[in-house]
Amino acid sequence: MRRDRLYLFDVIEAAKSVEGFVRGKTQVEFVGDDLLRSAVLHKLTIVGEAATRLSPELRERHPHVPWRDIVAFRNIAVHAYFAVDWAIVWVSATRELPELRRQVDAILDREFPEPAAPPPADPPSSQGR
Repeated sequence: MRRDRLYLFDVIEAAKSVEGFVRGKTQVEFVGDDLLRSAVLHKLTIVGEAATRLSPELRERHPHVPWRDIVAFRNIAVHAYFAVDWAIVWVSATRELPELRRQVDAILDREFPEPAAPPPADPPSSQGR
């Protein structure tokens, strides 16, 4: 089972990716670019998936983070893809995700004051790949 620290790093890495994807783009460019929309939505679903896997104890210690909204967004993106409102995705990517990244950075600093480098990846499975 992965530890909370790893899931928090997943959030940070996905947020960094999204920030890079949308840097210098307008909402009109975003809405008109299927590849960009798909990439951003994928990273936002990673954020939501990581949030679902965080321990309830960690989420309870940080009620200022809108964990329930993050998970709900992921569920809509994954299960109701054709109902995705791209204007909401844009706001999430450009306004809400940078704030979430700051919040998660603060959680990492408080709860896991180890060196800033992300931990090594989980060991590969032993399924013969």
